[in-house]
Amino acid sequence: MLKENIKSIRKSKGLSQEELAIKLNVVRQTISKWEQGLSVPDSEMLVSISEVLETPVSTLLGETISESEVDNLKAISEKLEIINLQLSKRNNTRRKIIHWLLILLCVIIIITFIALILLKSPYLAWDYSNPETAILGVDFHIFEWLFIRVSPIIFIGAIVGIVLTRKRV
Repeated sequence: MLKENIKSIRKSKGLSQEELAIKLNVVRQTISKWEQGLSVPDSEMLVSISEVLETPVSTLLGETISESEVDNLKAISEKLEIINLQLSKRNNTRRKIIHWLLILLCVIIIITFIALILLKSPYLAWDYSNPETAILGVDFHIFEWLFIRVSPIIFIGAIVGIVLTRKRV
């Protein structure tokens, strides 16, 4: 509802996303995220949007509230609370997915290290006079060489990511 209203009112005023972003002192991508429903503006920004678009906040939120209604702010705050709760749930789900993907990455790195240790670079004993085994041996060696040098950095980054995305109590 909010996303469609921002977009349609912006277009009816003849403003591009870039022009609206400049008037609100945000980047164009922020406007795009609002219009796609990927994020929502906070209450202060909602007031700024309504001022720039010369539209009541209630209209942006999709309600037609009469002038005589006393609980304008209460209705708006309830609507914003629902939107913020939905956004919070979405962000929490994304955080969990990223957290478990980072754990999976660490497990894959550990399993690959164990496999390389157990295999003890068997390609070193291959007959390199045969071109096919020579190419395959070089490929294995390049993989092992790169993996041993790059994976510790990726592993440390993944551990930091796991710590940063853990559930906060």
